[in-house]
Amino acid sequence: MATTNDLVLIHVDNKPGFYARIEEIVPDAKPGWWQVKLLVLTFPMQVFTWILDDRQIEGADFTMGGTPLRLEDLVSPVELERVEKEKAEKERAQKARLEGGAPKVISLQDRRKK
Repeated sequence: MATTNDLVLIHVDNKPGFYARIEEIVPDAKPGWWQVKLLVLTFPMQVFTWILDDRQIEGADFTMGGTPLRLEDLVSPVELERVEKEKAEKERAQKARLEGGAPKVISLQDRRKK
């Protein structure tokens, strides 16, 4: 689910329309609905406040004035790269443990015998 400071792609008529950043999500007077403040990344920048329910914030289709719309939560390529690096590092560490990369225990008693 999209949250504050997330980037979203707004689909208009089932086609990519514009990008926006979610500035604020506050409860609406109607239970289960939210006022979602969007900073629309166009020139000039604009601020929209849409009243949406949980499903719509999660990416379900909805209409405004008969126009089909949908929010798609985006993940930054920088964030994807960071996650991939973390995953690769965990896999390397696990592989090292499985291949006996862990430190060996040396018996002091065996050492004295030599």
